[in-house]
Amino acid sequence: MKNQAKSIAMVLAAALAVSACATATAYGPADVRGRGGYAEQRLEVDRYRVTFAGNSVTSREQVEMSLLLRSAELTVQSGYDWFATVERATDRDTRFYTTRDPFYSDRYGPYWSPRWRFYHRGFWSPYDRFWGADHDVRQVDRYQAAAEIIMGRGPKPAGDPNAFDARDVIANIGPRVRM
Repeated sequence: MKNQAKSIAMVLAAALAVSACATATAYGPADVRGRGGYAEQRLEVDRYRVTFAGNSVTSREQVEMSLLLRSAELTVQSGYDWFATVERATDRDTRFYTTRDPFYSDRYGPYWSPRWRFYHRGFWSPYDRFWGADHDVRQVDRYQAAAEIIMGRGPKPAGDPNAFDARDVIANIGPRVRM
């Protein structure tokens, strides 16, 4: 019973430590490894490719808002008034992680756990590592948004749903993006 209480305390401490570190990607330039944050590449004088990548706790909405905010900031920094997205896409990278129940080994000891094999059509099946142990399966999604933008001066083109006034985007989306 004492060992089980220790195990519970260690698992809770580890979960608390991991959850404290798990925060959404902050708005800023991508790090050296290219993970998390924005990046841009100039294609022509008035055309850029802009990307924003989030981590496993950054929502799709945050990633897309950060992309629009960076596009608007880049437009104003370049001396333009509006931008239009020529091409825009959001990709989702999904991975599944399996973790063993930390309390399972306490029931059977650290060196033994039940394994099952089946005899079928003259052959024994290989050991199934997941049988006999409780496992948690966790889905982790990461989003990355990319857009090719073209910039212009003066009022934005009327009737173009892909055109944005850069200063309006900064005023409206800026406060909602995690800095």
